[in-house]
Amino acid sequence: MFHAPHTVLRASLLALALLAAGCPEKKETPAPSPGSGASGGFPERSTPLRAGVKVPLPQGWSALVAADSSFQAGPPDHPVLRVDFRRGEGDHLPSVEALTRSIREQFSEFQVSLDQEEGDENVTLVRITLAPKLTDGGLGPHGPALIGARRVGEDLFLCATLPGATGEEVRLATEACRDIQVQAAPR
Repeated sequence: MFHAPHTVLRASLLALALLAAGCPEKKETPAPSPGSGASGGFPERSTPLRAGVKVPLPQGWSALVAADSSFQAGPPDHPVLRVDFRRGEGDHLPSVEALTRSIREQFSEFQVSLDQEEGDENVTLVRITLAPKLTDGGLGPHGPALIGARRVGEDLFLCATLPGATGEEVRLATEACRDIQVQAAPR
């Protein structure tokens, strides 16, 4: 029997594991501080000059820091985008081809449709539609998703949408991930 919530949760966990696998060394990640309504920030603890991270959010979205220290954003009471910070791992930005290949391997129990692939020296974004393959040969409910990464300087930001996101929310999350910036904090 097919259980949609379990399958969607499994897909989300696979997406996050897939991104983390691109970073062989898991370094300690400082907890981000919640930003003002339209942005979130991660404090830079290892350098004397503090830098903040700006994640431009669509109007009406808010941000929070989850219990696992990830940055999450979306409409009120409905997180859509998860961003994990990897200090000093900017060199591990995957190519579009490598990320797409990895997605297909990791989601072998799902039908994966590629909706958008985008990549350059600073960003890799792959939007997909997933549907679980059922034991009777059919497909379960389809759902959109984003898996991507953004390099800013020497750091890497891993982006993934969370279960339950609509197609429009995934599109907006893609724009937010693409436009992540680091800004120097005021002295």
